[in-house]
Amino acid sequence: MSSEKITFLLNWHATPYHAPIFLAQAKGFFAQEGIKVAILEPNDPSDVTEIIGSGKVDMGLKAMIHTIAGKARGYPIKSIGTLMDEPFTGIIYLEGSGITDFQSLKGKRIGYVGEFGKIQVDELAASHGISQDEYTTVRVGMNVADALKRGQIDAGIGLENVQMVELEEWCKENGRDPSDVKMLRIDELACLGCCCFCSILYIANTPFLESQPDKVRAFLRAIKRATDYVTSFPVQAWEELKLYKKTMNTPVNERIFERSFVYLSRDCANVQRDWNKVTNYCKRLKIVAPDFQPNMTNDFISWNLLPDVEDPIAKQIAIGQHQKNVAAHGGVLSLTGAVSS
Repeated sequence: MSSEKITFLLNWHATPYHAPIFLAQAKGFFAQEGIKVAILEPNDPSDVTEIIGSGKVDMGLKAMIHTIAGKARGYPIKSIGTLMDEPFTGIIYLEGSGITDFQSLKGKRIGYVGEFGKIQVDELAASHGISQDEYTTVRVGMNVADALKRGQIDAGIGLENVQMVELEEWCKENGRDPSDVKMLRIDELACLGCCCFCSILYIANTPFLESQPDKVRAFLRAIKRATDYVTSFPVQAWEELKLYKKTMNTPVNERIFERSFVYLSRDCANVQRDWNKVTNYCKRLKIVAPDFQPNMTNDFISWNLLPDVEDPIAKQIAIGQHQKNVAAHGGVLSLTGAVSS
């Protein structure tokens, strides 16, 4: 096998839910599979799809909705697996902002990450009978939490396991109750029946997939081994991640790791049911054409996949309650006394 590096671009700066990727490197799993991987961090997350699609980078991470939209725009990209499955995504706001439901967003400034975030907000507003001149959208990128802290926006799209955690820790530091951080979940507002539009996927440039299939399979084997390690031994994995990636060693990142744990895909596979739902959602948003076919495959996975969840809605409810418990009492690190003071 060639010793040339696989270039791999993260979807954002290094974040605790990237643990399987960094630990596959740190523990030598990539090397044991005969590959070298250069892990890169983007300056601007919105560039990731174009960079991978243009072939400047071989592989990377991107949310499902952006992976679908990227193909619709002509970029030869395909999902080969899942890192983080169905993280709760929604419009985050703080108690006292006057926001209680979607209707109360009238007259408010709503932050969004990129182009499709604005499309989502506008479509939700239209479905709730709110015209676009009754609210203001502000592009804040991934810095939703900072924009809320500064008062730049009244609410903004973010993840329950990242931006909500950042705001909860900020509340604690400023003498506020962390439960002041609230979310209107987009999947519930849009009647999607899933949060999978923001599932974080392993994606690749299609010509690279076709020319280097053995490297791709080797990459995924190493990732699966690292994922198994993280999910089986979270305390040890977290300690090793902090040693390998020094920026992880903060109280906020510990909380993000705990809140991301339940979302890590155990079999790293694409879920056909979720792809069908998000593809239909993208058609509804007019992001893709009516005849669009999902750009995903599990052909590079060599292990048995987990069975489909019989009741996805019940699973979502259970995870929601679990995450509330983790927010209030701690999770896989706190319950073992592993969280540093």
